[in-house]
Amino acid sequence: MRTANNLNHLPPYLFAQIDAKRDALRAQGIEVISLGIGDPDIPTPTHIVDAMAEAIRNPANHQYPDYAGSLAYRSACAAWMQRRFGVELDPRTEVLALIGSKEGIAHIHTAFVNPGDYVLAPSIGYPVYSGGATLMHANTHFLRMRAETDWLAELADVPAEVLKKARILFIGYPNNPTGAIATPEYFDEAIAFCREHDLLLVHDNAYSEISFDGYVAPSILERPGAKDVCIEMFSLSKTYNMTGWRIAFACGNPTAVRALGTVKNNLDSGQFTAIQDAAIVALEGDQQCVADMCALYQRRRDLVLDALAAIGIECEAPKATIYVWAKVPEGYTSTDFTEKLLTEAHVIVTPGNGYGPDGEGYIRISLTTPDDQLLEAVRRIKATL
Repeated sequence: MRTANNLNHLPPYLFAQIDAKRDALRAQGIEVISLGIGDPDIPTPTHIVDAMAEAIRNPANHQYPDYAGSLAYRSACAAWMQRRFGVELDPRTEVLALIGSKEGIAHIHTAFVNPGDYVLAPSIGYPVYSGGATLMHANTHFLRMRAETDWLAELADVPAEVLKKARILFIGYPNNPTGAIATPEYFDEAIAFCREHDLLLVHDNAYSEISFDGYVAPSILERPGAKDVCIEMFSLSKTYNMTGWRIAFACGNPTAVRALGTVKNNLDSGQFTAIQDAAIVALEGDQQCVADMCALYQRRRDLVLDALAAIGIECEAPKATIYVWAKVPEGYTSTDFTEKLLTEAHVIVTPGNGYGPDGEGYIRISLTTPDDQLLEAVRRIKATL
């Protein structure tokens, strides 16, 4: 049996590798603390779970869902965008339900990328940006990212021959994994770049609601002309602790929304309507649960920063996301240091180079672990060093 050639060009999925190593150690009876995958350790808020319990008993929800998402859900998404960002959207043509934002990011390649084309992706970012291109027999050109320029993906030096074949520019701020944030001027630069080169701009805004120190993340759709070239991906996963529910939405340029919807019509049957009903309650309900979650992550962030500083590991305080981006000690690569922590300290972190070439020399630490385990993990790291 012969598989498609493009599978041979996909690197092993980073988090699947981490899970396998974790499970192997646990099978030996070893207690492993995972600071790897960003999966919230706090349950979904009760009022959302209660809404799901009610929705699941509605016989109308037991049938095939609307491929684009229920109009009620898309309208709730549009209303949330208006309340949160002042962005006006037509729920019928400019909003699309997703089975998690990962699905939308993967499928947008199918809608816009041909074999041999290029996508432009940050050199430190979500692996699906480039993985989706590989599955379309397309190429990825990685945009340089540096600490010196605040981890903003640099647009100026893309070769002309790449630009001729480029179809999509991916960016995502607040950024996973660096925690970096973008200025309005940077968004304007990206919009102008995509207009000049006839690119679709995909902004991955999965972490817009997890922010600290008074920072409030924007939507790129707030910027002038954004809707002409941009589709934005939002996820309820981190905001409402709904990672397992797989519910998100895409919004923005109607042509892009329609194209993505066409792909989904042919490849999936939409998200369970009961989950969409519960998501409506999440979006429309009291947002105190979100504020509480931000406070929790900010406290954990400060705890980790203090502990890492005490053992000489360099990192800056992120203003958003659920991650700390830390420099590995002198003499280690990202992979070397990650392996050392796993085998000697039994602590899982993710290597920075797993997010792209400019991630080398860093690790990502997730804050989705209880305080006592975070402290124990740092204690183990200190003992190992």
